[in-house]
Amino acid sequence: MKKRLFIYLFGVISTFTMYAQQTLVKGSVTEAISFEPIPEVTVTIEGTELSVVTGEEGTFEFLETVPLGEQILVISKSGYISKRYPIVVNAGQTVNITDMTLEKVVTDADLFTITLSDDELNDDTSGMDNISGLLQSSQDVFQRTAAFEFSPSFFRVRGLDSENGSVLVNGIEMNKMYNGRPQWSNWGGLNDVVRNQELTTGLQPSNYNFGGVLGTTNMIVRASKYREGGRVTYSTSNRSYTNRIMASYASGLLKGGWSYALMAGRRWGDEGYQEATLYDSNSFFASVEKQLGEKHSLNFTSIYTPNRRGKSSPNTQEVYDLRGIKYNEYWGWYDGDKRNSRIKEIEEPILMLNHYWDISSKTKLNTNVGYQFGKTGNSRLDYGGTRLVNDNPIGNGSNPSPAYYQKLPSFWLGLDEGPDFAEAYKRQHSFVNDGQIDWASLYRTNMENIGAYSTYALYEDRNDDKQLTVNSILTSEINENIILNASVNYRKLKSENFAEILDLLGGSGFLNVDSFDGFQFDLQNPNRVALEGDKFKYNYNLYADVVSGYAQAQFKYSKVDFYLSGSYTSTQYQREGLYQNEANLNNSLGKGEKLDFNGFGGKAGFTYKFSGKHLVDVNAGYLTKAPSLRNTYSNARVNHNIVPNITEEKISSADISYIFRSPIVKAKITGFYIKSEDANEISFYYADGVQGFSEDSEFVSEILQGIDKKHFGAEIGIEAQVLPTLKLKGAASIGQYTYDNNPNLILSADDVTVDQGTAYLKDYKIAGGPQQAYSVGFEYRDPDYWWFGATVNYFNNTYVDVAPLTRTKNFYLDPIDGTNNVVFNDYDPALARELLKQEEFDDYYVVNLMGGKSWKIGDYYVGFFASVGNLFDEVYKTGGFEQGRNANYRQLRDDASNGTRVFGSKYWYGRGANYFVNLNFRF
Repeated sequence: MKKRLFIYLFGVISTFTMYAQQTLVKGSVTEAISFEPIPEVTVTIEGTELSVVTGEEGTFEFLETVPLGEQILVISKSGYISKRYPIVVNAGQTVNITDMTLEKVVTDADLFTITLSDDELNDDTSGMDNISGLLQSSQDVFQRTAAFEFSPSFFRVRGLDSENGSVLVNGIEMNKMYNGRPQWSNWGGLNDVVRNQELTTGLQPSNYNFGGVLGTTNMIVRASKYREGGRVTYSTSNRSYTNRIMASYASGLLKGGWSYALMAGRRWGDEGYQEATLYDSNSFFASVEKQLGEKHSLNFTSIYTPNRRGKSSPNTQEVYDLRGIKYNEYWGWYDGDKRNSRIKEIEEPILMLNHYWDISSKTKLNTNVGYQFGKTGNSRLDYGGTRLVNDNPIGNGSNPSPAYYQKLPSFWLGLDEGPDFAEAYKRQHSFVNDGQIDWASLYRTNMENIGAYSTYALYEDRNDDKQLTVNSILTSEINENIILNASVNYRKLKSENFAEILDLLGGSGFLNVDSFDGFQFDLQNPNRVALEGDKFKYNYNLYADVVSGYAQAQFKYSKVDFYLSGSYTSTQYQREGLYQNEANLNNSLGKGEKLDFNGFGGKAGFTYKFSGKHLVDVNAGYLTKAPSLRNTYSNARVNHNIVPNITEEKISSADISYIFRSPIVKAKITGFYIKSEDANEISFYYADGVQGFSEDSEFVSEILQGIDKKHFGAEIGIEAQVLPTLKLKGAASIGQYTYDNNPNLILSADDVTVDQGTAYLKDYKIAGGPQQAYSVGFEYRDPDYWWFGATVNYFNNTYVDVAPLTRTKNFYLDPIDGTNNVVFNDYDPALARELLKQEEFDDYYVVNLMGGKSWKIGDYYVGFFASVGNLFDEVYKTGGFEQGRNANYRQLRDDASNGTRVFGSKYWYGRGANYFVNLNFRF
């Protein structure tokens, strides 16, 4: 018995001894200058297939048995210089290599990405919207390719607008409540101080908020997080601006616990790639932080980036054929200079105070207060000026646009009585040789008017917003396996919306009366004459209050990581009219009803690690969210009307990824599915042939209600370090993005609303850049710190945005019939199908080159970077939309029968060959 007991105890002790003496290899990796931990670093035992990846704290541990003896640890991450560390592995011992360091590659390739954000994302048209700015810091090869290579073609990741991703600065959300999109120019030109970002893609968990289905980007602008030193940069380009200069400096941690970071920059140019697209932008940044003992820190940040830029017009193919892809109808010569009538001006300072509290070594609380205020203005010409005769307003001018349809040859070739070739030739000659706004003529007309009231005026559509944001974000590491995240947020907005006279163009005033129907814009002040600097046309406030919160648990284990996350949002909107619009007599002045929306969200996911090389990542989520302010009110400029039967939008999303990582090859393939339901879209345009109004031609507000959309496809990214100096890379996005139902369409004009019934949109493609994009390329990095790369990119399945009204009963019913229920007697279903077929653009290739060189001179660095986009000057369409002007079958048929359509689709073209050059000095 004693012998058996002795053998049993010996066995137990031996087991514990063997466990205690198991061989372990672990360690951590930090950034060489700041010593911040680096996640997602691949750590490999050279000559074997053993590989692991560092976690959020930069730590790693090999779970497989590591060969004994002398080994080499290889640590690598894209954007950093790989290193090799020799180690000795002995049986039963732990090898703990802490604080191995990686240095960032000293190039300015990242400037190329941020240049795209400054450039492509500043436009307020949906055709120019994409999410490159969300991808700046990603090390995923697909995301980097989408940012670098696909963005100039206005590619949208998964076919989604930027409102589906969250952008934060120090934990404060920057997405606008008006349309849900971030206003990129609010921090434009501050490249050096917005580099430090934490990025999640898709539904992956964020430590700051619940996020959208495109993920979250948090830009960290704490003064203590910048490494000590400065940088001066000069750039030149022919894209949006021609010159840029930036200077930044960070103090590092000073005595007394103080630190600060400063930056100033300027971007300017008289003309970008398109004609008369001026650029005038200044950028200022200051962040000051004070450590308050060991547990508390207070950081104050101010951002001020006033900017002005000239817009460029979308044009019909007729216009492009006559004047080329650089043509812009918005400008004309004035006093020897190009004067653009469409200027976008943004001046919205941001102030924020952030408190960081390390409650314990495992628990942190971040509390933030942010305040943003200022203005956004979009100028344009008004030609509806009138004058009073016997107390009656009379007059108004002709459309001053040089590309107005009656000024183009196609109009004169498509007259009902037959083509007028002489007039068409005259118009073509005039447009080709001039074709710009005649500013002198506008001044003459105004000064010759009786009483000198302006027929023409330059005015600005203004949004003056004041927004307060308060939130608290908690992160707690329960143990080495569980992390809890939670936050509560409050946002309050007051948005003042009005039109303001900028320039009376030689006149003495502008009568505040609607020239088309004679209605008073403000009945309480009839026949008021507006002067420069005065408000007119419309004047109202929008209020929004949003309370939200989320909670999340992340679990991390040796073979599997998973998370659960939930959110709730309460949203309240209200409109306040400051004018009593005569056409909306009882529904425009004062405060309208309060609208309440409730949003819920839930998501979960896991990553299963078959080994250090093979991983599977799965995410799924469902959320409901309030419609944006823009898509809540049918025409907020004139009345309180809201979208009928408005409700929250519902979004379902799922994706699954296979990830392969080895010392040579890194690859990821993702399949995704996204379904959105009950969305709304509001559009404004002039339509002919509409039913239900006193006139068959009206300027209408179009409400597309209850829209369902479906997005599914695959994303592929692969890169191979085939030589120490040569990397091959490839990426592809293969998607199909379609309308998934037939929504309802409602038209309104003044106080009249007409339900047009079903819009047959199901299976039409959703416009917004190519639905398929492919890229292959290489990077060569020489040991002497110069590098060069090239990519070939292929795009297809790009579609025009269809006009929903022509897919309703309004298209085929004869408006002459009193019942409005009789089909046109000459209606040809086959021809109708051809007329309503969605236009698909031609496929195209774009070749891009980039390269750079850096020099270390003592303790200083000099860097040079250059890129050439669209090397072979490929001409291609990036987007466009059908004009809704021809609203019924006969009008569209007659227009299409012309050799050149009068109201053809309007397009955006990509840039031809273009360049960007950057030189910087770092100290």
